[in-house]
Amino acid sequence: MARIFIDGEAGTTGLGIRQRIELLPASYGLEILSIDPALRKDTAARRSMLEQADIAILCLPDDAARETVTLAEGLEVRILDASTAHRIADGWVYGFPEMDAEQAAVIRDARFVANPGCYPTGAIALMRPLVRAGLLPADHPVSINAVSGYSGAGRAAIEEHEKNGGPAFFLYGLDLKHKHLPEIRHYSGLTRQPLFVPSVGHFPQGMIVSVPLHLKDLPGQPSAAEFEAVLQAAYDGCVHVRVLPAETRLEADALANTDDMELRVHHNGEQAVLTARLDNLGKGASGAAIQNMLLMLGR
Repeated sequence: MARIFIDGEAGTTGLGIRQRIELLPASYGLEILSIDPALRKDTAARRSMLEQADIAILCLPDDAARETVTLAEGLEVRILDASTAHRIADGWVYGFPEMDAEQAAVIRDARFVANPGCYPTGAIALMRPLVRAGLLPADHPVSINAVSGYSGAGRAAIEEHEKNGGPAFFLYGLDLKHKHLPEIRHYSGLTRQPLFVPSVGHFPQGMIVSVPLHLKDLPGQPSAAEFEAVLQAAYDGCVHVRVLPAETRLEADALANTDDMELRVHHNGEQAVLTARLDNLGKGASGAAIQNMLLMLGR
């Protein structure tokens, strides 16, 4: 029996993780440890949960996640952090199993794993193989556009959309300092800060991350077919990440309630748009956490 403590289980990601664990077969042997809601900020109560748990999954604001990690010092509990706090921190393993051929094995053996962000999951999946193959220069001026369902925008935004209709669409992060930028740049292998413009649409779940490129501006003027071949090789055999043929229309919520991600190279010969479609709460959050948790447990 493996004991799982979800610190912050009342939030969107925490609820999604709990629901997914409850749907797993009993043969997985998982037990969820729950703290009394009245004691969720009580240090002694949280320490007690950490002492009992095999894995603690942190679904907390960054500062609170750091506090929990400090609280776990001296204990044997392993940590899976869904916040932004440790994604590029020393001593932490990045929880994107498909990122490299050996990444799943590294996650399996790690004590500290940082669950990826939703936007970075798509952006890194698209760009990292191309940068490593030399088709996309690390210092290229990259632009990333993305749209997410409102469920990723926090409780206030969810209530606004579900009770009052909410805005049809809005851009945000227009100070160009979005908290996912360091993570995207670090794991994509970019040496130049990308221009990242996220947005939220009036739909609950789903996401598209897109990277437009002028192929003739790239060294050697690579073709879209070369891009697709590199992506196919990078994710060959992956269960949750697939490279599919280009389409002329993509709906952002098509993968809602799944833990999958689809990558495509759309092009006209001279220009290309790379797209990653996923569920912001699935492969972009709770689904990824379950994938990492099961790897850490050797399931």
